[in-house]
Amino acid sequence: MPSHPAPPSWRTACGVVRTVAAADGAIGHLLGSHYFLSFSARFFARPGQVARIQRESAAGQWCWGGGIAGNEPPLMLIPTADGHLLDGYQRFPTGVGIADRLLVRAFRSGTGEPLAVLVDPTRPGVVTGSGGDTFGQRLAGGGSVEFDSVPVAADDVLGSLSPDDGVLSPFACLAAPTARLVSAQFCLGVAEGMLDEVREYGRVVKSPWQPFSAQPWPDSPPQDPHALVAYGELAVAARAASALADQAVEALLRGLGQGEALDDEECAEITVLASAAEAAASRAVQEITTRALDTIGAPAASSRPGFDRFWRNARTHTLREPLSHTLREVGDYFLNGTHPPFTLPA
Repeated sequence: MPSHPAPPSWRTACGVVRTVAAADGAIGHLLGSHYFLSFSARFFARPGQVARIQRESAAGQWCWGGGIAGNEPPLMLIPTADGHLLDGYQRFPTGVGIADRLLVRAFRSGTGEPLAVLVDPTRPGVVTGSGGDTFGQRLAGGGSVEFDSVPVAADDVLGSLSPDDGVLSPFACLAAPTARLVSAQFCLGVAEGMLDEVREYGRVVKSPWQPFSAQPWPDSPPQDPHALVAYGELAVAARAASALADQAVEALLRGLGQGEALDDEECAEITVLASAAEAAASRAVQEITTRALDTIGAPAASSRPGFDRFWRNARTHTLREPLSHTLREVGDYFLNGTHPPFTLPA
């Protein structure tokens, strides 16, 4: 079967997400979700649907939001004479406050099959709520959304999200590592943003909001050996996670380029590598955004420099999925050769 041309845009997209997240984690997350969700039709939809959706999305300059992970309360898709009705409630979809289209997971009434469904949020019955009660990621456009008998055209039901063996092709299953690598780029961006600001802080002897006497080290950070060790350890953590993520992105590009010629084993290897990259990035950002504050000392508690925003954004993101679940799948593949199930990260 013919292969798909490898889309180099994913390499670029990952770099953009990382760069934006370094400046503002919430906007980086919003952008990464848009990239993944707008690309998802290629994984799950029929070729004619893909062409139509891409054409309409480009013409309308759609911003995509929502989410198709399995950790949300189930939405129900009820067949009607001329399409479907969508009912249910989601707690933490991304970008609902600003999205032009929402991509959500819904279960077909009667069969229980999970499906990817495209929804126009301006349709009657769509009610969005505020997501402002989180301590981080406050600019990610998140919030709750309720669907009350929302009309959905038959052609806006993209395809199955079933984890059952044989339902999805190996190419469609690349949706999982793609989503995980977007998450990894977000984590790396936040970690690198924190390190950049802390490095500049450490080089400044004194500023209006940094009394020299408040330094936690015997000497100023540029000379103190303990501070240098701390900076070195954090730099190693960031670079190691970055190298693994770059390796996983290249593997994903090769898999996407194979298209329907991709086999199960190749898909499993890409998925596990992406899971490992996400796990490493998650650990790195949590370590860096916590320990970097120690290199600053008491002034880090001040709201003026805003160092806490990196920690708050990182923890809000990493709390959505326990790292142990990802590591278990990596370990099972390493020890037993077990292919990971098809699961999409939150």
